[in-house]
Amino acid sequence: MAKVVTTLPTSLLSLVFLARLSALLVALLALTWAFYFQTSFLHHQRPSTQQDLLYAVLHPLLMVIGFIVISGEAILVHRWLPGSRNLKKSVHLCLQGVALASGIFGIWTRFRGEKGVVANFYSLHSWMGILCISLFGAQWLMGFLNFWHKIEMRTIRARVLPWHVFLGLYTYGLAVVTAETGLLEKLTFLQVNGRVMKRCTESTVVNCLGIGLVLLSGLVILAAVSPKQRSLQTVYANSKCLTS
Repeated sequence: MAKVVTTLPTSLLSLVFLARLSALLVALLALTWAFYFQTSFLHHQRPSTQQDLLYAVLHPLLMVIGFIVISGEAILVHRWLPGSRNLKKSVHLCLQGVALASGIFGIWTRFRGEKGVVANFYSLHSWMGILCISLFGAQWLMGFLNFWHKIEMRTIRARVLPWHVFLGLYTYGLAVVTAETGLLEKLTFLQVNGRVMKRCTESTVVNCLGIGLVLLSGLVILAAVSPKQRSLQTVYANSKCLTS
């Protein structure tokens, strides 16, 4: 008689660990940029209040840590978390909900200026941000209706699952690309206006943050598409075979 035991591959555990390490690095770099270089977030044409500075600093923190890092952790839940499927789905759904709330609030902090939303909605970064958060919200709602709602039929879930996985990874990748355009836009603006030198500590921090996001997204997506389990077949011989 044979018994099949499933375990997590060492390579998958290593990917999850490296993804967590990259997420920590990204979070530390984002915090360093926001708190040690606050003058870069001040308005260059008019005096900025403490409230303006707070909202300006909150935008990159919410979008990078609250949106990208937490949504990446939500993707990894199905790769490492032990327990039932319902437990994994509930944790995944909650983490994605936190990421969605962070993304919405992060966009609000950017568009709350005196000139309103329309005046700030002009760059590729802003266009991609609205598209990304809209897809993410639709994805979260689709996941809730098709995977968490008890009345949904199993056949419908099976049909939606490939699209749910694809759109989830696509939206996550789009969020990282959007963040990269934001970093490039901000750093270019600061350098063109002479507020930051091309070769300085802040430029290095921002560039490292961009590289960290690239590394993090690659590890998260690779861990998401890697085989989750391997089968180890252990053959138990009967007592006659053992004594022979």
